[in-house]
Order: sequence, then structure tokens, then C-alpha cells
Amino acid sequence: MLDIDASQGEGGGQILRTALSLSILTQTPVRLTKIRAKRSKPGLMRQHLSCVRAATEISAAVVTGDEIGSDSLSFAPGPVRAGVYAYAIGTAGSCALVLQTVLWPLLFADAESQVTIEGGTHVDMAPSFEFLKFSFFPVLAKMGVDTVLSLAKHGFYPGGGGKLQAQIRPWRQRNALDLQTRGEFVGQQALCLTANLDPAVTAKQLSEVERHLQWPRDSLQHQGLRNSHGIGNALMLSVQSRAHTEVVTAYGHKTRSSEYVAQLACDEIKRYLASDAVVGEHLADQLLLPLALVGGTFTTNLISEHFTTNAALIEKFLPVKFCVEQRDAHCFAVSCASP
Repeated sequence: MLDIDASQGEGGGQILRTALSLSILTQTPVRLTKIRAKRSKPGLMRQHLSCVRAATEISAAVVTGDEIGSDSLSFAPGPVRAGVYAYAIGTAGSCALVLQTVLWPLLFADAESQVTIEGGTHVDMAPSFEFLKFSFFPVLAKMGVDTVLSLAKHGFYPGGGGKLQAQIRPWRQRNALDLQTRGEFVGQQALCLTANLDPAVTAKQLSEVERHLQWPRDSLQHQGLRNSHGIGNALMLSVQSRAHTEVVTAYGHKTRSSEYVAQLACDEIKRYLASDAVVGEHLADQLLLPLALVGGTFTTNLISEHFTTNAALIEKFLPVKFCVEQRDAHCFAVSCASP
């Protein structure tokens, strides 16, 4: 059994999710201690417990410590099994993070799987549906991954109630990733999602985007939602080049002004646009696991603590070594090879 101190590095839920995925993929039992020790509420929250139970179901794992608040977990998986799976988080916990936990093992199953997850589709500290649909999965498609993603219902914090669905086909043709240059600029878009909120929220956020980025008005869009449970707001900024579409998301909250939400998104997309790198800071750490499985190279504008933590954990499971080469102040080439 592989012992992992889950307080290492960034010390958040990503360590748990990556460890569960790789435990199933490599058929390595794992014991995690000090889970989320660096968070204000340490231990397993409902979202993390949903990841554990989803991983348990697809692999018939033997598990101890799978309860709310637990700071340790033992997980001994069996082989991954394709199937039709449905998971209800029960809160506004992120559907995307549960999906990413089971995605990698199910790609190596012997048949197609269908996964439905209910919870939050647009929540803080997690990928938005648009990020998955237009940024994350298109990169995976370059690597041969064949997955269809759909959104049945939006879910924001704290109401939740969203629904995400995915068809995951076996990963037959595995291609090394080569994503080092963006290519020519194609377009840009700002999309403001609101559910049961004053229209002034949209007007302020899009006005701030126009002011900070000087984007033309025809690239500023609003979508009012009628199928959302409760209230919510998300602002997505996307920049499309020939090789990749980068999506940045900032979420509204009762403690945040509309101007502040727009500022968060604009600052992040400015950092991206100031670089020649293809991949943004959040996508970079999410690409490490597939990169370890098939090899290749991509460039990113920032190496975060999430990145270094995830890389170190993957190297514990797989016989690989990540290499980071700094090409300039805001561009890093990331590659992976067997040591």
C-alpha cells in the first residue's frame, strides 16, 4: 500500500482526486493521511466524499475512512468497470471535480460509460462547464480522448441542483500532446451567466470587461438562466487561437461586487495574453496526468503550487519524470518522459 501525506504541497482536495484516479489505473492500494489539512475545514467534505464513492463504485474498491470529516482514507481498488453511473453530491459541490476523478480510469475500461453527476456546475475553486467543454476536453481530443459532455441544468453555490452528463468511450488511439504555440488569433468572447439576479449585474460586469480589455461590444454576451435552482452568476472570458481556446471564469458571490468579479476575470486573462504560452495556469495542472500517460509537451504561462503538488504525486504512482523548461519570464515548456 502506497502511503501519501495529503498535506504536502498545496494540501487540498486535488491530492485526493489524483490519488484515487491513479490508484485505480495502476491497481495500487493507497493510504492517505492529513487529508485537506491546510484548509479551514480539514478532512473530507461532501464533495470529496462523492469523489471517493464514485471511485469506489467504478472499481469495487475496499475502503475505510469514507465519512464526512475524515482526515485519513484507505482505498484498495479492483479493475475499473464500464457502466452507467449516477452520482448526487447533495450540495453545490463541483460536478466537474467528481467527473475528473472517474474520467481517467473509465477511459481505460473495455466499453463506453455514461456518467451523470448532480451538484454544482458553476462554483468557486472548480472548473466551469464552459471550461471543460471548450478548453479542457478539446485538448484531450488532440490526445485521442473521445468524450461527449453536456449540461442538463446549471447549478450555482449555494443552491446546487445542477446536472452534468458525460459519455466516456475507451481511449483507443493515444496521441502524445504537442501544444507549444498558439497559432493565429481567432476570436474572443465574454459571457455573463445570471440566474434570478438584477440585470444590473450583467451590465456592470460586461461594462468592466469592455473598459479593462477594450473588447468590442459584439463580443460581450449575456445568458439569463431559467432552469437554475436558486441564484447565481458566472463571468467567462475566452480567447480562441488556432491551436487552443483558453477559458477563464470568475464567480459572483454576495460578498463580491460585480466590478470585483469582472476584475478577477480580466486580471487572469491579461496574464494569459501577456504570455506566448498556449495553456493557462489552471489547465496546466489538469493536463499533467494525461501527459504522464501518453507523453508530449505543452507551454503554460505560470507554474502554480497546484501544478508542483500534482506533478510530485503523479511521479509517486508512475515511472515518469516531469521536466519544466523556462523559455521566458512568462512561458514554461512542460514535458514528461520515463526517467
